[in-house]
Amino acid sequence: MTETEATRERILDAAEELFYGQGIQTVGMDAVRSASGVTLRRLYQVFPSKGALVEAYLLRRDERWRKSLASCVEKSDAPPAERVLVVFDWLRDWFTEPDFRGCAFVNAFGELGATAPEVAEAARRHKEAFRRYLAGLVDDAGAPGGLATPLALLAEGAITTAALTGSPLPAHAAREAARLLLAAAIDEDGRAVAQAGPPR
Repeated sequence: MTETEATRERILDAAEELFYGQGIQTVGMDAVRSASGVTLRRLYQVFPSKGALVEAYLLRRDERWRKSLASCVEKSDAPPAERVLVVFDWLRDWFTEPDFRGCAFVNAFGELGATAPEVAEAARRHKEAFRRYLAGLVDDAGAPGGLATPLALLAEGAITTAALTGSPLPAHAAREAARLLLAAAIDEDGRAVAQAGPPR
């Protein structure tokens, strides 16, 4: 790792802790400078604006979040249908972390989505990537592809509720709801149950 890369990571580490813990709008570049231990001049050399720093923070958090989730699921020796449920087990563990403050992307969108299109787009990309990941797990389980969206909504609801209540219990409730959805969608032989079409 070059000196510039190391400095960039140090700045991003500081920015992530501050932005996620305190909110993006309340944290100025001077606070990031102080927490990262770099000079203000060096900070602006690496990130020419706060907007650029926010974008980099969200991009890196998206990559790390999805990589951590995928690693947990891939390490599981559960059968395909139950691997979907491992997602909710991972969420439960995330909810118990002492610095958990909900979804960084929802938080950022709530603060800046109306005035910063790049933040809104980063949030949309993150949510769509998560839904696509669930769709892959659903496909592996032999369940109807349409199940991915309701499962994603269960997960998103659990994340928001856990942030509001400070409790990991929403992950348990969402997991049970996901289990019931999967059970209704896959027969005893592991085949997808025919789904009724939309009302005419």
